[in-house]
Amino acid sequence: MIDFINLYLVPGLTIGSVYALGAVGISMIFGILRFAHFAHGDLMTIGAYGVLTAVWFIPLHPLLLLPFGMALAIVSALAVDRFFYRPLRQLPTIYTVIASFGVALIFRSLAQLFWSSGNQVFIPGVRPPLVLFDTFRVSALHAQVIVLTLIIAVALHFFLTRSKLGRAMRAVSDEPELASVAGLDTERVVRWTWVIGAALAATAGVFAGMDTSMHPNLGWNLLLAMFAAAILGGIGKPMGAIAGGLIIGIAEETVTYTWLGDTPLVSPSYKSAVAFFIMVALLLFRPQGLFKGRLL
Repeated sequence: MIDFINLYLVPGLTIGSVYALGAVGISMIFGILRFAHFAHGDLMTIGAYGVLTAVWFIPLHPLLLLPFGMALAIVSALAVDRFFYRPLRQLPTIYTVIASFGVALIFRSLAQLFWSSGNQVFIPGVRPPLVLFDTFRVSALHAQVIVLTLIIAVALHFFLTRSKLGRAMRAVSDEPELASVAGLDTERVVRWTWVIGAALAATAGVFAGMDTSMHPNLGWNLLLAMFAAAILGGIGKPMGAIAGGLIIGIAEETVTYTWLGDTPLVSPSYKSAVAFFIMVALLLFRPQGLFKGRLL
């Protein structure tokens, strides 16, 4: 059981935290703007590269330099919304979806142009694990990621339920036409949706890059799992997206555990298919997700 916690459960919570923070933006954007943002993974990558660049010049821990990555991701998100997505909002959704694929390619190409296509690391060298109660050996990064994700989840919950802007975002997500008639500034809500989604995407990108390494395809490789998390939690339900991300992350890691004998349920090379399986199963049997999100 101790090996299960050290080697499977904690890493599952860590990658699940990355999925969760990325899925929040996907869920909010779909809930308010009504389109699947396929450039969201590459927005994560841009934000993470912003922190990596700051690390080169400022000798601080990458997590302390998160505001630099958030700022770059937010500016990038607001720019593409202004020049690519806003002109297409009155057209059928498929136009915006296709445009998001183009934006994803632009982001990825810019990452290769400015930061190269090779792997890079935030902190070189071996980092010793934390030892808790002389039993549990946990990576310091994994502990930081899990704790910070829980803090972000609580802060997001209070923001959406207690603040005026958060309630406006929920109103626009539930009934956009009624919210507009009621006098809510929908464009302001849209801007803040991009700000929050991009900031969380940058945070997720830094978490993922620190856990493995930075490369231009980092966010794109995580995109399917993040969409699966958003669908599992319920489209348009940010807290559902967080729950969905954690569930998928834990599922991906624990299916490779040797529950019976010495043979894992699923070979580690196939664990990425778990997110796809969960997503398809949800679409077939419970398309509204666990938290009863939007269907359209």
